[in-house]
Amino acid sequence: MSKESNKDKVFDQPNAMGDFKFSAKVANVFDDMVSRSVPFYGEMQRMMAEMATDFAKPDTYVYDLGCSTGTTLINIDRTIDPSVSFVGIDESADMLDKCQANLKKAGVTRKHDLVTADLNQGVTIQNASVVVMCLTLQFVRPLYRERLVHDIYRQLNQDGCLILVEKVLGEDSLFNRLFIKYYYDMKRRHDYSEMEIAQKREALENVLIPYKLKENEELLASTGFRYVEVFFKWYNFCGLIAVK
Repeated sequence: MSKESNKDKVFDQPNAMGDFKFSAKVANVFDDMVSRSVPFYGEMQRMMAEMATDFAKPDTYVYDLGCSTGTTLINIDRTIDPSVSFVGIDESADMLDKCQANLKKAGVTRKHDLVTADLNQGVTIQNASVVVMCLTLQFVRPLYRERLVHDIYRQLNQDGCLILVEKVLGEDSLFNRLFIKYYYDMKRRHDYSEMEIAQKREALENVLIPYKLKENEELLASTGFRYVEVFFKWYNFCGLIAVK
């Protein structure tokens, strides 16, 4: 398949989509989409793998909740103890098909399971020393987020960590407007048209619901995590690590 065929053109035609869905069309171009839409995506992936390597214990599991096309698992696989197993969970069967293909292409041979599940219904994890949610919690309905984080904390091994990357709101309206402007400027630099930017914004409006950074920090702390630290921040994107 040509590189051009995997280029994100999901929103390059009028009325391209209603509410955003992780469909087969999106799964096919997702890697290009996130690399052009998420600032420093490659560096965040490297950082998550680095931290996962330090927190993952031998003979435990790394869970990637919202594993999409498997990029995070592939990066972690390169640096982590070979006795560690993977579980990838995603609601989209199309994403999991792409994930399995990418894991095979990358030569991932360690034990791994890919599971179709809706995180709005909670999650079951076992013997996990690391849980990753990369741009996932923002798609969980706010009504269910506290329960989901509670599920993760309760089942996570002692001294295990949750690595969380999220799009966030500014703490006040002034910075929120500025950060959004800077973000759309970045998308223009990455060759997205005004129509593509506008249509994706409309498609995500009722699907991706960001919290403020402080709200995410308070959610993690109130759940019981001993340590909560910001490891990445770029305008309206942030990375947090929380340790049980």
